Amino acid sequence: MSGTDLSRRQVLKGSAAAMAMGAIGSLGALYSRQARAATSAAWTAPVASPYGSLAPVADQSTGLSLLQLPPGFSYRSFAWTGDRMADGHPVPPRHDGMAVMRNQGAALGVARNGRGNGHGSELVLIRNHEIGNSNTQILAPGTYDRGAITADGQLAGGGTTTLRYRDGRWLSVEASLAGTVVNCAGGLTPWGTWLSCEEIKSNAVSGDGRKHGYVFEVHPDAQQTTGRPLVALGRFSHEAVAIDPRTGYLYLTEDDRNKSGFYRFIPNDRAGRPGSLENGGRLQTARVRGRPNMDLVTANIGDEFELEWVDVADPDLDSIAAPAGFPDVSGGDTLSGPFAQGWSNGALRMSRGEGIFHANGRMFIVDTSTGVDARGRRGRGFGAVWVLDLATQRMSALFVSGDQSAAHNPDNITVSPRGGVVLCEDPDAAPSGSPDEYGPGTRLVGLTRAGEPFYLVKNNVELTDTQIAGADKQIAEGDYRDSEFCGACWSPDGRTLFVNIQTPGITVAITGPWLNGPL
Repeated sequence: MSGTDLSRRQVLKGSAAAMAMGAIGSLGALYSRQARAATSAAWTAPVASPYGSLAPVADQSTGLSLLQLPPGFSYRSFAWTGDRMADGHPVPPRHDGMAVMRNQGAALGVARNGRGNGHGSELVLIRNHEIGNSNTQILAPGTYDRGAITADGQLAGGGTTTLRYRDGRWLSVEASLAGTVVNCAGGLTPWGTWLSCEEIKSNAVSGDGRKHGYVFEVHPDAQQTTGRPLVALGRFSHEAVAIDPRTGYLYLTEDDRNKSGFYRFIPNDRAGRPGSLENGGRLQTARVRGRPNMDLVTANIGDEFELEWVDVADPDLDSIAAPAGFPDVSGGDTLSGPFAQGWSNGALRMSRGEGIFHANGRMFIVDTSTGVDARGRRGRGFGAVWVLDLATQRMSALFVSGDQSAAHNPDNITVSPRGGVVLCEDPDAAPSGSPDEYGPGTRLVGLTRAGEPFYLVKNNVELTDTQIAGADKQIAEGDYRDSEFCGACWSPDGRTLFVNIQTPGITVAITGPWLNGPL
């Protein structure tokens, strides 16, 4: 059996496969209807949620009203910043990108330690921590850089933790990757590992002789995480990655305002197993056919074009100074080495490439700042979602936000097994100055089958010292309603939506009547 066939079997198995296959038609309708029927350049307001109005709901773990949810929905929180992990150390802060997978046990050599029942009911979540320079370092089996990365001796503070969840209950949390920095998003592989991305563009070398700006593979068994960088995937401000299970190609986004490329990686080894990406491959950058250096920092709903791909000769090239007159960037700014090489060969640019997710032969790609702000600055708008048809390599603007009421800088994206799109807001500027009907705070935004935005979940984390002490938590008192949602991901059966609130650092598992709407 070929590596490609193996990857397809791994993705299309179990109950999730049947649901995903049934979603193909709905995703196609969403894509085509949006392109045909858009009557304006962008959405400027949400529609009524098919799930109903939002209201504060108490967390089943702490009793605190952390979220506003539709009727019939509930949630449990876990692994807050400062909680104790299995090794006794505190949970690191700044929860970010995340993926969920079944505990595959012997298939990946996962040590069950008595926790699994062999029936696939236990889920593993791997969660990023977007920490940069720090006085302390996560202690984890897979550690990349132990040396000082700043002149004053600070360390690479980022990494990942691994959580376990079974039958509606949280089980444990442990550290899995360390010695990395600004672990923002990433992506799930078809073979059941997590690719954690460093969102940093730097030519600095640590005291251990290590560079940063790479992707790292994290095994669901923390003890099997190596901490080795996937250098061939490029060194730039990585945001997220998604894999086409049909070809084994990886698609990657770059978050570097108004100088962000869109990349593809063709592995030498497509066996579809942990470690196979360490065998190298070809990094490529996207170019619009017939339109060199096409500018995507602004967009209209339905914009469409065809991509072609250009090899990046040196994926590990240092950043360079932006040439004089490079549009929409500040003086003295730099271009990542891969972006500079691509741009010289006519590659496109986005504003800030963020989340990416594969579903049914398409890549859903978020540019969080597409558009123009009130001061007329390009690439500082409210964001967009692009859809790339992998069979035709045609890319279209599915959703464009023309106002923070529609969606305020979507970041991470996920698609449910039923084909529903969910966006995590990460506002460039805090939205509390113009709250919606539910008050200030960030949101999870869903898209209807017609591509219309609606409010699914509202951040309601505003806590006093008394409330925090009563819940036995270790965070500071404060109003965290403007903190971003991130890491949204669905359980394979589509019954549970997991998501993080980055600060103060909380992970929640949301359940409810999903079949009442498009998700």
